[in-house]
Amino acid sequence: MIEITPAKPASGEVEVPGSKSYTHRILIAAALSDGVCEIVHPLNSEDTLLTVKGLRQMGVRMGDLNSATTVFGTRGRLRPSPDPIFLGNSGTSMRLLTGVAALGEGEYILTGTPRMGQRPIQDLLDAMILLNIEARALDNNGCPPVAVKGGLLKGGKTRIRCRISSQYLSSLLLIGPYTETGLDISVIEGPVSKPYIDLTVGIMEQMGITLSRQGYERFTIAGKQCYASGRYVVEPDCSQAGYFWAAAAITGTSVKVKRITRQTRQGDVRFAEVLQRMGCNVQYDADGITVTGKNLTAVEEDMSDMPDIVPTLAVTAAFARGTTVIKNVAHLKAKESDRIQATVTELNKIGIHATALDDGLIIEGGTPHGAEIDTYDDHRMAMSFALVGLKVPGIFIQHEACVEKSFPTFWGVLGKLCRKIP
Repeated sequence: MIEITPAKPASGEVEVPGSKSYTHRILIAAALSDGVCEIVHPLNSEDTLLTVKGLRQMGVRMGDLNSATTVFGTRGRLRPSPDPIFLGNSGTSMRLLTGVAALGEGEYILTGTPRMGQRPIQDLLDAMILLNIEARALDNNGCPPVAVKGGLLKGGKTRIRCRISSQYLSSLLLIGPYTETGLDISVIEGPVSKPYIDLTVGIMEQMGITLSRQGYERFTIAGKQCYASGRYVVEPDCSQAGYFWAAAAITGTSVKVKRITRQTRQGDVRFAEVLQRMGCNVQYDADGITVTGKNLTAVEEDMSDMPDIVPTLAVTAAFARGTTVIKNVAHLKAKESDRIQATVTELNKIGIHATALDDGLIIEGGTPHGAEIDTYDDHRMAMSFALVGLKVPGIFIQHEACVEKSFPTFWGVLGKLCRKIP
């Protein structure tokens, strides 16, 4: 447990680590590429290390996740894994590698923590089955562990539901180039989190893949393609930047997150626009984005494309005048925790009236007080509610090490900015 000591962040600049979403995808594409790839600024975290471990079990050679990492491409030819591939509670690793396993040899078992065993994946398995891939949930409940039989992928047409996760679609997109005849994917529900699909497509195109799309409804990928080897730079993570922009908003200071620009494909960059609507000043420069906190007012926001930011927005809304409504985020129930209920529970615990909806939450701004925050072993709960402690005494974060899932250096970066956090 860690106590957050109230401290107004010094106006200044911070750097956040590489994008978790980008790191997962670029590591997979590099592993399937036609040669040696250099990945610059990859995120070294619990989740991305699980993806590395899974790829290594499939026969991929790669270095450690340092400031620059070398990955030796396999041209899509993966080796058998006699042992189950354990992916912890990394939903991204599970969903993306379930598709990748179809390129391998023999049957792969992908498993994880008890919480992973509650996180849905059946929509992806159904889409794979339509492509004549043998894929099934071992407990017959639509959740991991899963078994996937790899082999030569002919390709063809499939349909996929993405109302729970866009990662189902990204999983198929990433393996599409390695089919014999290509993939024609129709999205029949959703998708949620559209910017993450754009991120996947952007990486594929950057690495030389040809594909076409009709919005978010249909994607066509030519077969017999291969990702091009080369040097690829991972941009900073906009979800992580959001904590520091929110810190500025809550405490009335200015914080610049370096190396993030409006041109990123990461949807969470638009959290700065949400803060602007709440009353903050936002400045966009070539080398970063600065948020300056002002008197905050409530907003009504559709956050379906920025689900990871929801706990951060909810905590910010606790300090705003009026009632904030967050909509269209039912898929948050299937994250590392049920983030709708978890966020509401912890807001109520600090004296902020909040209500859970089927697809969102309502927060009435007020005057928070101290409390012990249960993180539910969810990194985003820990980092979001730490921000309360910048202004409110008596905030204790339980199981603070859960931030290692996506931002192992979070406490150090926050402490350096505020200079008073132990």
